[in-house]
Amino acid sequence: MTDEKPRARNLGIPFEGTPGPMNAISDVPGVEVGHTTLVHGSGKLVVGEGPVRTGVTAILPRGRKSMDAVFAAWFSQNGNGEMTGTTWIEDSGQMSGPVMITNTHSVGVVGDAVIAWGLNQTSLAHHVDSDAWWGLPVVGETWDGWLNDLNGFHVKPEHAFDALDNATSNAVTEGNVGGGTGMICYEFKGGIGTSSRIVTFGKRACTLAVLVQTNFGWRSQLTIAGVPVGREIPEDPAYDAAISDGPERDVGSIIAIVATDAPVLPHQLKRIARRVSMGVARTGGIASDSSGDIFLAFSTAADLASNSDEAGRVEILPNAWMTRLFEATVQAAEESIINALVAAETMTGINDRTVHALPHERLQEVLRTYNRLDCSECDD
Repeated sequence: MTDEKPRARNLGIPFEGTPGPMNAISDVPGVEVGHTTLVHGSGKLVVGEGPVRTGVTAILPRGRKSMDAVFAAWFSQNGNGEMTGTTWIEDSGQMSGPVMITNTHSVGVVGDAVIAWGLNQTSLAHHVDSDAWWGLPVVGETWDGWLNDLNGFHVKPEHAFDALDNATSNAVTEGNVGGGTGMICYEFKGGIGTSSRIVTFGKRACTLAVLVQTNFGWRSQLTIAGVPVGREIPEDPAYDAAISDGPERDVGSIIAIVATDAPVLPHQLKRIARRVSMGVARTGGIASDSSGDIFLAFSTAADLASNSDEAGRVEILPNAWMTRLFEATVQAAEESIINALVAAETMTGINDRTVHALPHERLQEVLRTYNRLDCSECDD
């Protein structure tokens, strides 16, 4: 193995489709991602003091230097969660500015920070009247209260500013970072994961990619490459028996952001967003009652999405070609979730609760037993 943190393909997990150069949402030209990670304190929970295991993730469709709109759509597979700004996305088919992901009780402060940050960005753009500017921030959340002092309100505006200002188009850090810092997936440590696919239409190639914040699922549900990995590795599940065996055996959420440079319109993006649920299902997710499974898709292809001065022309992908993008969405969503699990590291949080990482060697043993280990892509 190399000294770098492995990803799912490096362990020999087989996936379908052709990824982009970084196998990340930043493979879509213009997209930038930034994280702020907050980890400090240990021991007994003292509300307002810690321990703190949380953060913020920012996805900027056109990078830090542009607040121009993109075509967008969203879909809720199960609505026990929050993503702000979606009512206007539903009506207009457009989204301006970044997408933020954080913990459940930090949605408000992160949204306020995005407005302040956006106002500053428009004031720097001399062609924009900052006095007339307004924003409806898009902020998604999942619950990190098993490991984090959720009610201590540790995420501050400066943490959102930091995630935005440090966003890059480089490879995306995964696992215990940003909004995913304190998250749990299939009772292993979860967090941020991403993956991309190259989709070809004749001589034209487009990129579609997914970024997820994973915080869902029971151990027994986890399926990797068609193998019941969760049942084969039952040891040390995150939640204690009182919760796992309770009458409402239910937990979790996932936020997924799909980005593409394919020329698709909002109604087509809605169809793409729906397909994320199929990628989640491939890993064992069932969209339980308490789960906030909320997915957003955007396209950077149309530069005139926010043009208010004159009529513009945009390309549109024929519906007959959409199947390839659907397939890419399912594949990239599945791999993003597994990448989050592979990248995440064991974490101890409030009240000394420990959530263990998915053990790599044990996972490989299980896949080998089922003849599903593909070491053509394994690290040496």
